[in-house]
Amino acid sequence: MAGFTAKDVQALRKETGAGMLDAKRALTEANGDVEAARQWLRVNGLAGISARQGRESSEGAVALAESAGTVAMVELRCETDFVAKSDEFVNFAAELAAAVAGEGEEAAASRGDELERLRVSLRENIQVGRVVRFATGAGGRVGSYLHVQSGRGVNGVIVEVDGADGDLAHDVALHIAFARPAYVSRDEVPTDDVAGERKTIEEIVRKEGKPEAAWPKIIEGRLASWYRERCLLDQPFVRDDKRKVAEMLGGATVVRFAQIVVGS
Repeated sequence: MAGFTAKDVQALRKETGAGMLDAKRALTEANGDVEAARQWLRVNGLAGISARQGRESSEGAVALAESAGTVAMVELRCETDFVAKSDEFVNFAAELAAAVAGEGEEAAASRGDELERLRVSLRENIQVGRVVRFATGAGGRVGSYLHVQSGRGVNGVIVEVDGADGDLAHDVALHIAFARPAYVSRDEVPTDDVAGERKTIEEIVRKEGKPEAAWPKIIEGRLASWYRERCLLDQPFVRDDKRKVAEMLGGATVVRFAQIVVGS
């Protein structure tokens, strides 16, 4: 390397927090002048990028996009809600979602250069989080819902429902957004989780001093409440809590769903 050595690159990188390639480019642009290289990194917003990579990205935005019957959902993470609400950040999240909807889930990973430019521009640790893409199967319908707060999506849902129209699929997605189930039905809950919860309930009931003859009914009742917290079909529908989601579906069937909530 003309004008500087590998040790010079390492020293500049350590001092400024810049990446190795950025430190090398800075020294190249500055003809080996360390002070000029530091200034070049500052001017180009590259100082401190490596250090930012380790900072927690617990804020962000969720974006939804649709293309030819396919719905995509992308989470873009950052450090602060100030950046999460910025137009540049929200627009990039939307661009990623559109790319995933049209090209596939791998499209999010292929936007590395644009993501790096966003990190430089906004000076935060910005990462692509969860990426989901649902294509409608035969007889199915994909519904979606995005809860928007302060100009950015914060709670997004995609759900595939067989035998449903668009309105029903949307209603199911809306319900999921606010009820936040973990599973579609009881059959999906891991048996170890069920066994553990049943054991815990039995111990609680025993310590409460309830008549032993009443234990089975009490245990089943409390286990049913536990299922209601976790299973979509067991939950009271958000728009009519006198009916369970299973009843509201009629003959339709929920195939799968995905939910992304900022910060979770």
